[in-house]
Amino acid sequence: MASLNLVLIFLPLLGIASSAGDNNGGGYSGLLTPKLDKEERLLSAMIGIQGIILYKFGSTIAPLQEAVARITCKTVDEYGYEAKSYSFLSEASDANGYFLATLSPPEVEDKRELKECRAFAELSPLHNCESPSDLNNGLSGALLHSYEFLPHNNMKLFSVGPFLFTCLT
Repeated sequence: MASLNLVLIFLPLLGIASSAGDNNGGGYSGLLTPKLDKEERLLSAMIGIQGIILYKFGSTIAPLQEAVARITCKTVDEYGYEAKSYSFLSEASDANGYFLATLSPPEVEDKRELKECRAFAELSPLHNCESPSDLNNGLSGALLHSYEFLPHNNMKLFSVGPFLFTCLT
C-alpha cells in the first residue's frame, strides 16, 4: 500500500520534470553566463524550486510534512568576480511532502548574479529522522539544471528530488 501511495505522489512530479526538458533552452549552466542578455538570465523572472521530501522508517517510506529544503547559489558581483553565496529556505512541506522555494529578483542583494544553485534536504521536524540521505543528491546538493516556464506568474520552475530523511529505528 505504501508503494502505491508513493507512485501516486511521484506521478505528478515526474510529469512536471519530464515537461521541463530542452524545449525551453536546455541546461541550467548555459542560462547563467554573464554574456547573455537580461531576458535570458536566471533572475529575469521569479524562480521556484519544487520537490518532495520523504522519510524512511524501517521499510516504510512516506511523505514528510513540515520539512524544509535549502537552496544555495554561487554568485558573482556586477564585475564578474565571485561573491559570497546566497541561501534561502523553502516553505515547510505539506502533508504530501511537497515543498516550494521561491526567489524574486529584488531579493538578491548588491547586484549579485546567481551562477549555480543547488537544493539540499535541510530540516526534518521529526527528532528521530534528522539525517538526510544523499538520494537524488539531497545531502550533497541537487544541481538545478532545467526548468519549466510558467507564463501566468512569470516563474522559472525547477524540480528536484525526491529527498529522503532516514529515521532511527
